[in-house]
Amino acid sequence: MADIPQHDAGWPLGGSWVTRLAASRRFQAFAARVPGLRAIARAEGAAIFDVVQGFVRSQTLVALVELRLMHRLADGPATAEALASGAGLPVARMQILLQSGAAIGLLRRRRDGAFVLTLRGASILGVPGLEAMIRHHRAFYADLADPVALLRGQGQTELARFWPYVFGADGAKDPDVAATYSDLMAQSQTLVAEDTLRLVDFAQVRRLLDVGGGTGAFLTAVGQACKGPNLALFDLPVVVDGAKARFARAGLAERCTIHPGSFRDDPLPKGADMISLIRVLYDHDDSTVAALLAAVYAALPPGGRLVISEPMSGGATPDPITDVYFAFYTLAMQTGRTRSAAEILRLLKTAGFANIKIHWGYRPYVTSVVTAERDAGQAVA
Repeated sequence: MADIPQHDAGWPLGGSWVTRLAASRRFQAFAARVPGLRAIARAEGAAIFDVVQGFVRSQTLVALVELRLMHRLADGPATAEALASGAGLPVARMQILLQSGAAIGLLRRRRDGAFVLTLRGASILGVPGLEAMIRHHRAFYADLADPVALLRGQGQTELARFWPYVFGADGAKDPDVAATYSDLMAQSQTLVAEDTLRLVDFAQVRRLLDVGGGTGAFLTAVGQACKGPNLALFDLPVVVDGAKARFARAGLAERCTIHPGSFRDDPLPKGADMISLIRVLYDHDDSTVAALLAAVYAALPPGGRLVISEPMSGGATPDPITDVYFAFYTLAMQTGRTRSAAEILRLLKTAGFANIKIHWGYRPYVTSVVTAERDAGQAVA
């Protein structure tokens, strides 16, 4: 099995006699009694049950976040009795939650019965926007309650109601919806910006236009990291309302220009030698993406560069995160889909881009990057 990718699980040869044997209950019972095979059988059984109980594990995390138990344990060890009194739960039920949190590695139970926060649990508190995303999963999990109906496209989803701005119609005019969207996106952009800045050099850019940039979280990160570029933001009028204050707080107001508009209906501003699309493409279907890339191409000067940053499908080698979480999330949005880098490359070539390069992310579940140029020679992967 040495040549099998590390993320592959289970028996190595799909569709072969090995998988047929593994599916036999008689062989499973035999394997459980034979030394050597017994360890494999146990490991496979545990891995299968991890998949089966995955939803319960994630809901345990939701409960820990909603009750702020990890925040409370960050101050020191506590017993179920002490934590229950502040959470409005019976002690016995708090004990169930704490035991579950310890079982999945977020907490640790001490010999005296008190619970402490593990490094993994503490790390959740330190990831920008992660708690907001976990709370937001109420809508996503509601859509996954009937995954077959979701796959068949039956009915409107909770995420489609949450993200109506994507349709560019009524939702784009609702300030409350836009504010909720902008806040969640701004929080999640911190890690995306960190990884994008590691993968792409913005120092020599003269003017950067961020299309679909919300309230300017990504541009703020670029402006604080690089003193050179002038910065421009393009997004829906109701979305960019918060950008002016953000740029002012960051001391970037004089370097930033805000262009309200919709890339579905309005031409993109010209004058930028680099345009960025940060977690934009996977919100939209292929026809919208093709039109957007054509608009970006038209807005760039010869030699101008495009940066696309978002989580990407593993394509021919399915990724255990992006081909599960993000693929189903974008499906529930009912407008976009998670694409592989190869698919994005093909869309860029169709739009006329060249010198296309794929920069694999340090944390693919956060983002990976594709860069391209206008009129810059033959495309390469």
